[in-house]
Amino acid sequence: MSKITKGSCSCGAVSYEVVGEMRDVVACHCGQCRKQSGHYFAATNCANDALTVSGEDNITWYAASDDAKRGFCKTCGSALFWRPEDRDYTSILAGSIDGKTGLTLKEHIFVADKGDYYELDDGLPQREQ
Repeated sequence: MSKITKGSCSCGAVSYEVVGEMRDVVACHCGQCRKQSGHYFAATNCANDALTVSGEDNITWYAASDDAKRGFCKTCGSALFWRPEDRDYTSILAGSIDGKTGLTLKEHIFVADKGDYYELDDGLPQREQ
């Protein structure tokens, strides 16, 4: 039997289900992720065909760049997804998962852009970009 992971936004207008495994969590410290979240993004991902979203009409997709868009609930503002235009996966904000995730943080990316008010001292790999 495949693993099923469920998640939602804060108000419940958007929910999702992932069938199968998801990647371990990556913390992105880029300026866009910091602006949208107020700190940094911690996201997993899954294949697009493993993801089912309910309440899609409550998602606003923001074209963050020519290559990717960010999906958030238009009612409560919860950041939920990051989706590249030319790939077949969707990143899912780890904090939007309901209950225990079974995932672990595996690395930090775009650390050259991280805020000056915190340190990364967990011993995990760090990539400048």
